[in-house]
Amino acid sequence: MKTKILGLCLTILMFSCKEESKEKAMAEREIQEYSIEQFMDNEAVGGGSFSADNSNLLVSSNRSGIYNAYTIPVTGGDMTAITTSDSTSVFAESYFPNDNRMLLSADGNGDEIDHLFVRETDGTVKDITPEKGAKSSFYGWSEDDNYLYYGSNKRNPKYFDVYKMSISDYTSEMIYQDDSGLTFSGMSDDENYFALTQSLNTNDSDLFLYNVATKEKIKINDNQSKNSAQDFSKDNSLFYYSTDDGSEFSYLMSYNLKTKEKKKVLEKAWDIMGSGFTSNGTYMVVYVNEDGKNAIDVLDAETMTPIELPDFGEKSITSVSFSDDETWMRMYVGGSNSPSDLYTYNLDTKAQHKLTSVLNNEINGDDLVTAKVIRYKSFDGTIIPAIYYLPHQASEDNKVPAMVWVHGGPGGQTRQGFSSLIQYMVNHGYAVLAVNNRGSSGYGKTFYQMDDLNHGEKDLQDCVEGKNWLATQSEIDADKIGIIGGSYGGYMTMAALTYTPEEFDVGVNIYGVTNWIRTLKSIPPYWESFRESLYKELGDPYSADSVRLKRISPLFHTDKVTKPLMVLQGAQDPRVLQVESDEIVEGVRKNNVPVEYVLFEDEGHGFIKKENQIESYSRILKFLDKHLKKENAPLDGETESTEIEVETTK
Repeated sequence: MKTKILGLCLTILMFSCKEESKEKAMAEREIQEYSIEQFMDNEAVGGGSFSADNSNLLVSSNRSGIYNAYTIPVTGGDMTAITTSDSTSVFAESYFPNDNRMLLSADGNGDEIDHLFVRETDGTVKDITPEKGAKSSFYGWSEDDNYLYYGSNKRNPKYFDVYKMSISDYTSEMIYQDDSGLTFSGMSDDENYFALTQSLNTNDSDLFLYNVATKEKIKINDNQSKNSAQDFSKDNSLFYYSTDDGSEFSYLMSYNLKTKEKKKVLEKAWDIMGSGFTSNGTYMVVYVNEDGKNAIDVLDAETMTPIELPDFGEKSITSVSFSDDETWMRMYVGGSNSPSDLYTYNLDTKAQHKLTSVLNNEINGDDLVTAKVIRYKSFDGTIIPAIYYLPHQASEDNKVPAMVWVHGGPGGQTRQGFSSLIQYMVNHGYAVLAVNNRGSSGYGKTFYQMDDLNHGEKDLQDCVEGKNWLATQSEIDADKIGIIGGSYGGYMTMAALTYTPEEFDVGVNIYGVTNWIRTLKSIPPYWESFRESLYKELGDPYSADSVRLKRISPLFHTDKVTKPLMVLQGAQDPRVLQVESDEIVEGVRKNNVPVEYVLFEDEGHGFIKKENQIESYSRILKFLDKHLKKENAPLDGETESTEIEVETTK
């Protein structure tokens, strides 16, 4: 099966003497502050599927305010809009293998019920997975280019079956039925083997190969470990997978489908996050999670030695993919202080083409801040990695307020990619410490498992110790430190304000969980294969674990919140329901503390429409300016109103 090689954000961090001189020069000149409109006029571009004749790339871009599909010539030129949606974001999946039809996907304003669409050569768009309430995902193209593979839960909302669809008439047949919650993870080109994964907990999983001819299901891993399918060799003789069996970090293995022999193929000092072959098997692309950033190797598959890639200096290649004939490679190049631009590279001629300039030309890139990886000791001696953004204008004589940033998850990781919101806050004089508290991925499985059945406790203390680290920095105003996060990070924000009410001066909760019992009981049905694993990490709400879950749920302890709070929520969110935010706001307001609530009717778990991002980010900064910097605070003798109405933005 021709699969998509997925890329992740990365940047390379180097602080040389030259850069220190540059930082000194920055501190001596005036840093321009930019509006949120200027920051959001940056363009986000993603994907990049080559047309059959290698003349164009099919990409997704939010230049219109929401995501739509566009084409752009491989050697550069103007983007051509393929879709012009003004409500629901549309994402480019792939060109068809032998013609200019295009495969697209879209959900319903963030409800995560994705459908697959075909944009025909005459411009008409057809929903090819129209079943109401069913979620569909594109898996890849058949070896003969006559079929596409996709997963759908249309038969049973809990499970994703695998379908093979003819690209001539869009008729489908089921080729694998899942009745046990095993996740489809790949297939050999000859359709004889399916890779299936069974989640044991949020870190460990069993890996199976299903033989279509014999109906035999073979377990690949010997011990409980984290195992992920990667790819099959083009001659259908080897299966490649990653595992952390006997190691802190994942490494690459091969499994001989005939002899059942296993061999270690590649090991790094960090997790190998992904790998896959190009269409003809000439190259293998390997992604490594190197201290919160991607390191990408493109290997000659025969010799397993890296090929030479273009050098972008201080910027880094964040993801790559190849044309079917392997003559072209598309690359995203960026860093923590620069959104990623799209490039193409011809492997025959070595010609390189920059296709986009996504940073708003009104913004001087030198005014943005490069992330720095730091580490500090937590309360029990555990070393916590974090990513630090210090405003250029900060100094011992000009101390700045700071925010502790907590990632989503549980089990997520803050990485060294570009964030408009972080750069916006930093540009306006806020230091940001993005904490990778215990339980974060990317730092070994021992570290990852350290918060199991301990959420809102030791991981929260890691965030408090991050605040304490900030307070020791000469450029930071130790009396003005807040906490911010989305999803699980939003939960951590509420936990901080609830269980350590005197530690942080403000909190910004972006669609965070506040009632674990309700959230774990309302998991979407299509998460069924992962539900038990989540229960093992967080607790089973239908068991005695519910006592602890209630204890760590901020909703039941809102009387303890004494610091200003901002809450942002999407009404269509299927993961963290709107009621979570409604109720935490209602509860905290009873304490007569400032509470601001921003609700978007047309967003889900994450705000992707530019107008909503502009609204939410600008409101966050105004809230921080008012309650952390204390700008526009009430005069002596005045009382600030805490009765701020819920604001609904459409």
